[in-house]
Amino acid sequence: MHTIEFTVDALKALAVMPRNTARLIRSKIDLLAADPTAPNNNVKRLKGSAHYRLRVGDWRVVYEVQNDKLVIVVVRIAPRGSVYD
Repeated sequence: MHTIEFTVDALKALAVMPRNTARLIRSKIDLLAADPTAPNNNVKRLKGSAHYRLRVGDWRVVYEVQNDKLVIVVVRIAPRGSVYD
């Protein structure tokens, strides 16, 4: 079981989005703790990067898995069009 950490940017994004959307994204992130690379969770590894992305509707969660410490670091949460900028 992995623990989940958030960057400051990810926490700010959760704070300003609608509450029901933030709740849904948090529940999907919590499911990642069991298996952070499970393909059935709409998870995909980003090309040319050590990051993964989780798709939650029109929102994307970019995260990094640190298996040596069993930690998932949520790097960024943003709408689909602007998350990869």
